[in-house]
Amino acid sequence: MKRLLIGNEAIARGAYEAGASVATAYPGTPSTEIVSHLARYEDIYAEWAPNEKVALEVGIGASIGGARTLVAMKHVGINVAADPLYTVAYTGVNGGLVIVSADDPGMHSSQNEQDNRGYGKFAKLPVIEPSDSQEAKDYTALAFELSEQFDTPVMLRVTTRLSHSQTLVEEGERGELVLKEYKKNAPKYVMLPGYARGRHVEVEKRMAALSDYAETTPLNRIEWGDKKLGIITSGVAYQYVREALPDVSVLKLGLVNPLPKNLITSFAQQVERLVVVEELEPVIEQQLKAWGIAAEGKEIFTLLGEYSPEMIAQRLAGEALPPVSGLTSQIPPRPPLLCPGCPHRGVFHVLRKRRVTVMGDIGCYTLGALSPLEAMDACVCMGASIGMAMGMEKARGEEFASKMVGVIGDSTFVHSGITPLIDIVYNQGTSTILILDNDTTAMTGHQDHPATGVTIKKSPTNKLDLEALVRAVGIKNVRVVDPLKLDELDTVLGEELARREPSVIIAKRPCALIDRTPITSTLWVDEELCNGCKACIRIGCTGIYFKDNEKKAAINPNTCVSCGMCPQVCKVDAIKVVEG
Repeated sequence: MKRLLIGNEAIARGAYEAGASVATAYPGTPSTEIVSHLARYEDIYAEWAPNEKVALEVGIGASIGGARTLVAMKHVGINVAADPLYTVAYTGVNGGLVIVSADDPGMHSSQNEQDNRGYGKFAKLPVIEPSDSQEAKDYTALAFELSEQFDTPVMLRVTTRLSHSQTLVEEGERGELVLKEYKKNAPKYVMLPGYARGRHVEVEKRMAALSDYAETTPLNRIEWGDKKLGIITSGVAYQYVREALPDVSVLKLGLVNPLPKNLITSFAQQVERLVVVEELEPVIEQQLKAWGIAAEGKEIFTLLGEYSPEMIAQRLAGEALPPVSGLTSQIPPRPPLLCPGCPHRGVFHVLRKRRVTVMGDIGCYTLGALSPLEAMDACVCMGASIGMAMGMEKARGEEFASKMVGVIGDSTFVHSGITPLIDIVYNQGTSTILILDNDTTAMTGHQDHPATGVTIKKSPTNKLDLEALVRAVGIKNVRVVDPLKLDELDTVLGEELARREPSVIIAKRPCALIDRTPITSTLWVDEELCNGCKACIRIGCTGIYFKDNEKKAAINPNTCVSCGMCPQVCKVDAIKVVEG
């Protein structure tokens, strides 16, 4: 049966058909849907792990235990998991182990554009790259076979455009679920230096064998056309090339590490001009040039962002493709905003009013950096806010710490915020940390985590008590507040900033999109009292707008959720609450 599947769903289907029985992940766009789809199969154990490192470690244990296992994460998640990743390349596998890296060219929802094909080269792992949903399914199943054949984890590298685009997929039946026998083998799985030296020898043998395999595998294929131009490409860029230049010769690479030197050399010798088309880093291009193969690449194409058929046609054929959308003008940009009723809005309103320095983190609340709130000074990666607050305090002194906070979400705190909080306690910091607890992993689509009390399959489980955890690591001053009660939040924040001891404020209120509390009131603006000061507009809520022709505020009944924040900021009491 054929169905339209997004790439992520196709990957999940491929793992299911390949007989995988364990799947782990930490949610991160564009990878999230892979394991959330696998969780729908009853005979697959699936979990949201606290972070990507834990997800991979669970996956490694399952693989050693004999299960075919898939571990999924976005590209920056591989950084978090890099420690076990590099070493599992030495240990090899028992049951097949597939690691999905979902890269994000264009940074649609990420803080950088790193190209994780580089991990294959440096960790010495085979990297497979599909170009559509059918290949995503097929390559995932093949990756399990290659993992067991070559005793190695296999990286399946996809990008946002493939993860979230739909193409037809021919579905098959689930293969036999076989749990391979586990045998104790310390020299293989215990990476003491003496054992690891022997395993490194096996890694080099494996890479040599994979290089031979790369020359003949159907993953790499030549599609002959006009030999005046030959293009080497991989992944979704292959689809762009085929759409832009249907008549040229193409060497499509499905296995991008290791690369097939002989196949590439033969292809290069038979075309007049050779061009490498690859998004982000010149991984393929640089290897060709290292082999002495003349090729063009990044001197034609950019290192930045996503490619498109239109761009490829313009750069290589000098002509533009006809527009497919039918649009005659650009769509106006729509800047990202916090949702109406978002509890984070109250936090950043108070922080901006107090003019404190804010070390931020990864989540919906990162939008607190944007206009009109503009209440965040720095944001680097998951969990960094707490460590950065500590570092800035140590650099500038305790007096500066009284005007500075670290802000982190509940899921992000569990992911990687606990350890730096221990650092503050251990090294006698005085920073004030705000945990924005909205009872979900909101940014990636409302996934559960250890502090929600529900598993990926919606089964009740032990709920991590954030307040008790914070106290257990040594924080004596812990306050829990409702972030939409602005005066209370402001008072608590002032008290904790004045302390010369570390403090944690837990701003606790459910995400507005999951809060099912019935709305029992409505808001309206008394235009006779409204003086047009725009204080209510500066909270950045789409539930209220400004009528320029009348210079008055107005409530948008289609988006307002009556959270009650705008009446609190109105200085002339013009916004009224109507019960019932």
